[in-house]
Amino acid sequence: MKVVVFGASGTIGRSLLAELSGTHEVVAVSRREQAAQPGVTWMTADATDESSLPRVLEGCDVAYYLVHSLGSADFEERDLQAAEATARAAEGAGVAQLIYLGGLGDDSPDLSPHLRSRRETGIRLASTSVPVTTLRAAMVVGRGSAAFETIVALVDRLPAMITPRWVSTRTQPIALQDVVAYLAAVCGLDPAKGEAYDVGGPEVMTYREMMERIAALRGKQPFIFEVPVLTPYLSSLWLHVITPVKAGIARPLIEGLRTETVVRDDRIRELMPIELTPFDEAARSALTT
Repeated sequence: MKVVVFGASGTIGRSLLAELSGTHEVVAVSRREQAAQPGVTWMTADATDESSLPRVLEGCDVAYYLVHSLGSADFEERDLQAAEATARAAEGAGVAQLIYLGGLGDDSPDLSPHLRSRRETGIRLASTSVPVTTLRAAMVVGRGSAAFETIVALVDRLPAMITPRWVSTRTQPIALQDVVAYLAAVCGLDPAKGEAYDVGGPEVMTYREMMERIAALRGKQPFIFEVPVLTPYLSSLWLHVITPVKAGIARPLIEGLRTETVVRDDRIRELMPIELTPFDEAARSALTT
């Protein structure tokens, strides 16, 4: 099959290209030119510019949508515009399946702008006749994942942490290799078309537990003290000072940490019973790459 990957230059996109290129004709799409890669054809297009999309989708059977605009002040508006343009272009090109990686927790009644944007993006992608397969994940554990890199930076740079209440929120992180395996497995899979699946790793933990486990892998023992008054806005500015993640990205991510991101529907385990990677193993691998 001919498979097109939008957002191919990102952390998940790069790993997905390697997974798909051995079995499919793969076209990787980015807004900027990228270095050549064996088994992959790189093309440039902007998902917010519908006129640039038909040529990259020509002859496409399956398209992955891994695009987001975090870091832009108007990321919600841009994400909706890009999703709508891509959905219309995919329908016009006769694409048989769109695959979207969204976020766990987007069914909460009190969503952050980031999680709300992820939910609305999925709705826009499904607004045409092209069937969409949605995988909803929490934090991806891997080198280059903004959320994971933020947690690691906190552990590395602070011997003691005064943290907001979100450190007690439960989450179900998933290894980069596992989310890529799920994404690759639903490619062209008829039972998955038009379906949405929760995907997560084998363990549920709080963000505090996650930090403590990363610290143990680093040989550290940070002191963590929770306070109720550190607002998401102040948290994002605080993170901007002590982590490599820009405030424009950190703030929407941190605002979303108040929402529990745990698998509620594990139907995908029946469809694809892949062996999931334990958190410590995934984190150790990410920390050494």
